[in-house]
Amino acid sequence: MRQMLLVSLVVLLAGCGPAVVDTPILVEDVPANLRQIADENLPDVKFDQAIRRSDGTYEIRGKDAKGKVRDIDLAADGKVIEIE
Repeated sequence: MRQMLLVSLVVLLAGCGPAVVDTPILVEDVPANLRQIADENLPDVKFDQAIRRSDGTYEIRGKDAKGKVRDIDLAADGKVIEIE
């Protein structure tokens, strides 16, 4: 019984990896090539917030002319992950 409890605990803890950490950064600190991709994909958005994630991806967020919040998630190599 004790061994089963110990094995269960080890399995449970093994599945708990490090959390993804989001670091707010200035839009100006986003690599220029990623800012350019964001501007090309959302040309009417004025970007004012950015987040760098520990997995190397970026989220760049802003508002369009109507005030709607829009964001784009980009991989470090410039691949567009998601546009909202």
